[in-house]
Amino acid sequence: MAKIKSLSIRIDEDMLNKLHIVADYEGRSANSEILILIRNAIEQYEAKNGKIEL
Repeated sequence: MAKIKSLSIRIDEDMLNKLHIVADYEGRSANSEILILIRNAIEQYEAKNGKIEL
């Protein structure tokens, strides 16, 4: 099982409020919504550039 890590980000208030609205609409927490957005970005990157090998 992968270790769970935390990450702090700086985000302006308007963007954070909009994130909460999108997350609520999707029935998710803001954290879950961010993880999905990150996963989608990685999938798009790998589709274009090949799998990222760690």
